[in-house]
Amino acid sequence: MLTPENVVGIDIDLQPGHAIRRLHQISVGVFLQEMGDLGITPVQYAALQVVANQPGIDQRTLARTIALDASTTGGVVDRLETRGWLERRTAKEDRRTRQLHITPAGLDGLAQAVPGMLRAQEQILAPLSPAQRQQFMSLLNTLITENNELSRAPSELTGKPSTAAV
Repeated sequence: MLTPENVVGIDIDLQPGHAIRRLHQISVGVFLQEMGDLGITPVQYAALQVVANQPGIDQRTLARTIALDASTTGGVVDRLETRGWLERRTAKEDRRTRQLHITPAGLDGLAQAVPGMLRAQEQILAPLSPAQRQQFMSLLNTLITENNELSRAPSELTGKPSTAAV
């Protein structure tokens, strides 16, 4: 049993949760630096990319796809809609459902964002060899897949993620 006396000396740098949080901080910082004046966040980029890939996706499915809760996703969509990058349309088959579509301005923004996103990924993985990158992504995807249901906003996994971008 842990006591106040034997918890002293635990090295947080050896804890995976702390390392993952630090890598997330680094990842967001690098991403924002690469985006510069475009002013798009990693979550906004993810939402915009998914809507571009799946025109007409509804907001609830978008939330599950990018692993966010519905209210956070609503705020992200609101901000992208305010920028004129996304629009909500009423679904023809169910008037209660709002489908999301990328606008021409959103496609232009996405085209501007992708090179910076790719540079950010390269910068984050730069310390690793090509083989280490593949191994890292494989291990990372295993942890994500196996622990997905433990998340407050589980992702709707679509199969094994590709490591082609690394």
